[in-house]
Amino acid sequence: MENRQRRLVIRISRDSLSFSTADSGGVRYEPYVLNSSISMAANLREAVHTSELLNETYESTLVMVDSPTLMVPVNEFEEENSKMLYNHAFTGTEQLIVKHSVLPDLNAIVLFAIQKDLCTVLSDNFNGVRYSAAVAPVWRHLHQRSYIGQHQKIFGYFHDRRAEVFSFAQNRFKFCNSFAVNNPNDALYFLLGVWKQLGLEAERDELHLVGDIIERDALLEEAQRYVKRVFYINPSGEFNRAPVTQIKGMPYDLMTLYIKGR
Repeated sequence: MENRQRRLVIRISRDSLSFSTADSGGVRYEPYVLNSSISMAANLREAVHTSELLNETYESTLVMVDSPTLMVPVNEFEEENSKMLYNHAFTGTEQLIVKHSVLPDLNAIVLFAIQKDLCTVLSDNFNGVRYSAAVAPVWRHLHQRSYIGQHQKIFGYFHDRRAEVFSFAQNRFKFCNSFAVNNPNDALYFLLGVWKQLGLEAERDELHLVGDIIERDALLEEAQRYVKRVFYINPSGEFNRAPVTQIKGMPYDLMTLYIKGR
């Protein structure tokens, strides 16, 4: 694959940074070891000089940002009001730059935020920078999966010590929120709280879990005490043993991006 056709993907969360790209040899994934004594922007500046992947040439750059998200219905979205809405929903975000992604399949716009100094480093060092909420590929993919079968479903995507809990109805989010999770008890508390809020039935409806789940077996076993139909989504089985699912440490959202696109 020629350089002019290539895209670099940078995934940024509060505590992690990675670089990846797809070429004729498959997907190459490079997690970056952070220096915790300096800012994320400073880490990225250093990575520009030391990372093998970043020393290659790309036509475009997709930055996947893992930060708190806010959903806005498409017909109510006004870009000039996005910063005000985001700052109202999340405290301490006034100094951040608010970005947005369109989720046309779900009739929604997702707002998320990134540090100003990070934006500066990205624009100074990379070509064709575009931003997306990191969890967006998972929402799109699991929205399609929600149509399988007749039962209502809640999905829990675990990553970066958080759980994104969401459900769909009629091409829209029925519920979408994120919770800090440090142990299985936390996770179960939030999942069952959403289950009760949505009025789902323990014998019939379904709970689907995926991602980096702390003490996964314990959570699944405990969840099945309250919900009969609990499923763990194994990426290898979900994506027909695609090679990208065998890459150690790669988040499920990044796997989904490479397999499903966008």
